[in-house]
Amino acid sequence: MQWFLSLAVWQQALLASLMTYAATALGAALVFFSKNLSQTVLTALTGGAAGIMIAASFFSLLLPALGYASFLPAFLTVTLAFLLGGALIVGSDFFLTKKEFEFKKFGRRNGLLYFAVTLHNVPEGMAVGVALAAAGGERGAVLSAILFAVGIAVQNFPEGACIAFPLKAGGMSAAKSFLFSQGSGLVEIPACVLGALAASFIEGLMPWALAFSAGAMIAVVCSELIPECFAGNKTVASAGVILGFCLMMILDLALG
Repeated sequence: MQWFLSLAVWQQALLASLMTYAATALGAALVFFSKNLSQTVLTALTGGAAGIMIAASFFSLLLPALGYASFLPAFLTVTLAFLLGGALIVGSDFFLTKKEFEFKKFGRRNGLLYFAVTLHNVPEGMAVGVALAAAGGERGAVLSAILFAVGIAVQNFPEGACIAFPLKAGGMSAAKSFLFSQGSGLVEIPACVLGALAASFIEGLMPWALAFSAGAMIAVVCSELIPECFAGNKTVASAGVILGFCLMMILDLALG
């Protein structure tokens, strides 16, 4: 841990983003070993990830954002940035749903899913970088940011599988399905590093970046994770959300 703390913020962000990307690739790799992944397992993982991300959005992003000075009152800064982050995801989802694209290799549904997942990985990566920058090298806060990255990694695992399996079912080879699916997580690496660098060099950006990332995270949870997991077993999904939230809340408060 001391070695990680001694690294520059951008280096910490790079390592954290490599972990979140690896989770996407690992989930996608399941396409080589199984014809289909248990829906109950996917529901539990997705629900747990949703709970983790909701808790992380508050305890790791919104709460710290209120402690930073800005040219506007703290509550107004956080509210506006949160709205902008949510609007980015809502607007992007609306555009991708309404725009009449033709995805010859994917099929229209899989193509929209692929681009939606890839798009929302950008604010996810940024959120990890911003959280690490906000930690300021303090051990407990850095551990909390790492847990935040773990929460995103947990979410990325079923995402990788959820993209790879439909592509394979549509006629794509296992190798190509894996390559396309893991590629959706690559965008988190530059987004995470850029988020950490921007937040580190421009301190006044911190409350905006933190709250913006929180808004984007909540929008992703509401538009992607919650509908997906609750379309299956509602009991398993509810238990996953609650347990995921409690786990992140306890760990964040205990370490922060």
